[in-house]
Formats: sequence, C-alpha cells, structure tokens
Amino acid sequence: MSTTSTTLTLDTSTSRANPTPAPMKRLTVPRIRQRKGGEPLVMLTAYTVRMAQIMDPHCDMLLVGDSLGQVIYGLPHTVAVTMEMMCAHGAAVVRGSYHAAVIVDMPFGSYEASPEQAFTNASRLLKETGAAAVKLEGGKVLAPTVEFLTSRGIPVMAHVGLTPQAVNILGGYGVRGKSDVEARSIVADAKAMADAGAFSIVIEGVMEPIAIEITKTVACPTIGIGASAQCDGQVLVAEDMLGLFERTPKFVKRYGAMSKVVADAVKDYAADVRARTFPTEDNLYRADEEK
Repeated sequence: MSTTSTTLTLDTSTSRANPTPAPMKRLTVPRIRQRKGGEPLVMLTAYTVRMAQIMDPHCDMLLVGDSLGQVIYGLPHTVAVTMEMMCAHGAAVVRGSYHAAVIVDMPFGSYEASPEQAFTNASRLLKETGAAAVKLEGGKVLAPTVEFLTSRGIPVMAHVGLTPQAVNILGGYGVRGKSDVEARSIVADAKAMADAGAFSIVIEGVMEPIAIEITKTVACPTIGIGASAQCDGQVLVAEDMLGLFERTPKFVKRYGAMSKVVADAVKDYAADVRARTFPTEDNLYRADEEK
C-alpha cells in the first residue's frame, strides 16, 4: 500500500536536509512478516530525524528503542524512560524516514498492568508518532496483552531473552539461557508471543541454540541481537555499531570509529577558534555580495 512519507531536499539557506512530503512506498508489517526465512531483515535503532534520514535507505526497520534513555539522556537504564520521550523521538524518526517501517518501544510501566492500559498507551504512541508498530518486552505472562492489542489493530513486535526493562529482577545484563530450565522458558515465551499474534520477535542476549530453536519453531521472523546469525534478521544500537562509545559489547561489530571522527573535528575547530583562523573570508558576509 502506498503511503505519504518523506524524501530529502537540501535547504540551501541552512545547508540542512529537510524532509518534504512525497508519495513513497514504506515497508508494511505484513511485508515484514512475509520475509520469514527469506532475505534477512535489517534493523537499527534511531532516535533523531537526521540519523533516520541517513539510515533509512539501508534498513527494513528503524527501532525507536527505549535505549534512548541511556544513549540520548544518559540514564543508567531504561526503566526511567517515559511515554513523552518515546512519542517525541518516535515522531522525529517517522518524519525523517520514507522506506523503513518504524517500530516504537513501549516504556516500562506503560503496558504491564493490564491489556487495557497497554492499548491506551500503544494507541497513543501510534497516533502521536505515525509509527507502524510497537514493541514490548516479556513472555508468556504478556501473551494475553499481545493478543488484545493485535486483535484491535495494533501490530506488536515481541522481545524475549535478555529484557533490559527487567534489569532490577535479572540483576544485570548477563547472557540468558545458560541453564536448561531458563532456556526452555525463553523458548516457551517466544512461542507464546508468536501464538498471540506478534509479527516478529527480538531475541536478545541468549545462548545461540535457543535463538536457532526459536527461529525454526515460530512462524514470524526473529530479529537477533547477541543471539545468532541464523535469526531472520539483526538489530543493533546504531551508536554502538558506529563506534560512538568507548565500550563495545561482545555482540556488537563496530563498523566505524565515529567517536574519534567527532573528537578530531571538534579539536580542529577549537584550535582554529583559539588561533583566530576561523572564521575566514569565505565564512563572512560582505555588503557587496549577492544575496
């Protein structure tokens, strides 16, 4: 289905890319679901218009993750993330993209109390952002909520294994599924979410055999992060992948060293300012210049 979305034009007065309305085909939830067992799905996190613009042509999905609490706001974990944060950043990413399906995380405390609470908050996220779907963490206990949402027109991406919103219960971010009991529980969680209608499932931080078993068992695509290359797709926090942080988790491959690029550019700028070599004649306005 063709929907109105955005492409990029260059605003020559500011030299900044601005989205302008144009009819484009954006990936839909049914098309993503159809990719099960096919070409792997590419997903990255995005929190801002500009990053969405840059990544969108290469991604099938952009995830407005509650990881923005740590990446953008410097919070110690995702528990403190609010609906207002998710709505604001979700809308920005939708405005900056035209091809990828945008998925927005439901923050901690916005869906656990009841299916009705989840519907109220999920519908708000979709209305205020224009996103295609929401993502929520959890397993069997939340399957009725997923069924409630999907039966009422809200597509849901599930998230099993290491669930960061449960950090206070889990006691940290260690790999999950080392014991047979926990491994079976994670597989059961994924099956329950798939049976409840989730259109895809993120599998995070688990022993590889668990991710492979889930991928072979469920009918919907699986998206791995610290899981297995045999999942139906992969997701990473973009800032990790780009090398914007000094620490690189084991499950991340760094495709760039952007922290050094930024630091070097700022260092050069600071040196020019202190030496009064910036701005130069090329950067100044003169009365005899044409507007």
